[in-house]
Amino acid sequence: MKGPIDRREFLKLAGVGGVVFASGLRNTSFAADKAAGDDFYFVQMSDSHWGFEGPPNPDAKVTLKKAVAAVNSLSEPPDFIIFTGDLTHTTDDGAERRKRMSEFRSIVADLKVKDVRFMPGEHDASLDHGAAYQELFGATHYTFDHKGVHFIVLDNVSDPSAQIGDEQLAWLAADLKQLPANANIVVFTHRPLFDLYPQWDWATRDGAKAIELLTPHRNVTVFYGHIHQEHHQMTGHIAHHAAKGLMFPLPAPGSQPRRVPVPWDPAQPYKGLGFRDVEAELKKPDYVITELPVQKG
Repeated sequence: MKGPIDRREFLKLAGVGGVVFASGLRNTSFAADKAAGDDFYFVQMSDSHWGFEGPPNPDAKVTLKKAVAAVNSLSEPPDFIIFTGDLTHTTDDGAERRKRMSEFRSIVADLKVKDVRFMPGEHDASLDHGAAYQELFGATHYTFDHKGVHFIVLDNVSDPSAQIGDEQLAWLAADLKQLPANANIVVFTHRPLFDLYPQWDWATRDGAKAIELLTPHRNVTVFYGHIHQEHHQMTGHIAHHAAKGLMFPLPAPGSQPRRVPVPWDPAQPYKGLGFRDVEAELKKPDYVITELPVQKG
């Protein structure tokens, strides 16, 4: 394919250079206050598991690089990109963990969008409470503001017991206290905050406390990873959206006895893998959601 292509056409075609990682989500849930800022979009990528090797993805050494190339093929760059955890695949070897993180950082440095943000997954952080992650990427939880939207990055993985923890919850409460009830808020987490399927570690033990803190605010949306598939759920008025992974898909919650990766299908390589386009429009207070599969070129 010659030259960059229009982002909307990209989402229609779902094909760049033989493979593509595309799941489009137009998010129009943000408050319709034009004074808050201009329309914009960002890209959510998740669960790249750099360092993974195994039958579920025989293309593991190039999958992340192809995802980077796909994002770079968009003619209209996103305002920013965020990786929602499990940047690398777990290892007991601290030196190898840092090596994988360094390699991951080197690969994603090729992204044309220079505003790239990160957060850890349990594969990155649970074995050393986030020590290596913080050395290479900085804070595991933080906030930032962009065009009238307040973004909150929560760490529910550095504690190996899958908790946010009282200290971070107090930090969240203090941050939210400064915001009006109608503030536009987007939360990024790795694990789901609600009990999606605790038997498979698809929950946060004190996630209900975070949801309770967020509930007084009318315009809250949560984006997370961890479960390697699209999933949408409401807790009251708060919408939660899981992203596909970049390395291997996982089965639907509780659909089989064990949580094991979906087998690789040579006839449909990259099936179930994807990234997400999130478009914030300030005109309509509703969602138009489109998830597109990875397609063979």
